[in-house]
Amino acid sequence: MVSRYSTWSAEAAQQVLDLLSEGERLILPALQALQHEFGYVPREAVGIVAKHVNVSVADTHGVLSFYHELRTSPPAPIIVSVCVAEACQANGSRELVTSIEQSIAPVGSRSADGSVDVVEVFCLGNCALGPAVLVNERLVGRVNLDSLTRAVATARDEVNA
Repeated sequence: MVSRYSTWSAEAAQQVLDLLSEGERLILPALQALQHEFGYVPREAVGIVAKHVNVSVADTHGVLSFYHELRTSPPAPIIVSVCVAEACQANGSRELVTSIEQSIAPVGSRSADGSVDVVEVFCLGNCALGPAVLVNERLVGRVNLDSLTRAVATARDEVNA
């Protein structure tokens, strides 16, 4: 499988941070930029970010550990983000989560084969078509287990291409 992310190195991280505009030279935008580039924010990046934005390592670590959207380990090739906000719940996301946990993996974990991470998110902005999921950043509405299985298979084909 080919990763859609760059390979982590301290030098590559510094290059990413050097591209940030003056307004983005804050802890959260810096961490987000690294995650966008590498798929995660390694613990080794904390000191690099702290130095780059001129804050303490503790402050940087605090932001990294506070936001559950920021990951500190490499993601699986396929990420399924399930909306569990109120509108999607009203349209069956709780039942969908139960089905996902029985067929793919529990929310917040990785599938047994290591190919899929399942995470909860709170609102994908697709309320009229709930329940909604993102499969590798591709929005899918009115999801049931069959349509989700097809979306994951398509993502798997794209990753393996």
